[in-house]
Amino acid sequence: MRRLLLALTLVATATAMLVFLLPSGSAAANPTLEAIVGPGFNITLKDSNGVNVTHLDPGAYDIHVVDAATVHNFHLSGPGVNEATSLEETQTVTWTVTFTDGVYTFLCDAHPTQMKGAFAVGTATLPPPPPPPPAPPPSGFAKGTKLKGSVGPGFTISLKDGAGKAVKKVKAGITYRVSVADRSTSHDFHLTGPGVNKKTAVGRKATITWKLKFKKGTYRFQCDPHKSVMKGSFKAS
Repeated sequence: MRRLLLALTLVATATAMLVFLLPSGSAAANPTLEAIVGPGFNITLKDSNGVNVTHLDPGAYDIHVVDAATVHNFHLSGPGVNEATSLEETQTVTWTVTFTDGVYTFLCDAHPTQMKGAFAVGTATLPPPPPPPPAPPPSGFAKGTKLKGSVGPGFTISLKDGAGKAVKKVKAGITYRVSVADRSTSHDFHLTGPGVNKKTAVGRKATITWKLKFKKGTYRFQCDPHKSVMKGSFKAS
């Protein structure tokens, strides 16, 4: 019995020593990020799930960099970090870096305004994106701002809107496109009013377009040689 107890004690002691001597396990591997630049004008930094990196926890990371262009490089910088590949050659390299609270940037040194990115670590946040540029001015004219003037071939003169109705009122401060068809060599189309004095020529037929911004007030159109019988008016308000 004593021998059995002694044997069991020896086995237990040996087991304990073996457990003590064996390593408790290797340290956890660093998270890996994938950086790619080139061959075109592209540069990215993604996590192991293929998602673009915008925020990370502080700590050590392995950055696997694939530089696939001889005209670009991958330059990573921020608090405590400044690593870059070469601009003159392609290469694949892995950096082990430690990120702390702050904002980090990555870019191509040859094209820093076109090829760039950033991410925040820990308590830091990325600045808000810049506001979008203002919308370009409209290239055409708003609905209802096209007017058609006509004079001749007989003793007729008119100014109509896009629906073919005689113009009685327009909006002040709005730009209109006034297309005039002068169909007679004995008449003209003369439009006057606040800030406007436009006319076609007597003696020849013509089709002309004016871009006009009307001010508040009354506008008149007439044939100068026959202004007593060929005339009209409208208001801008």
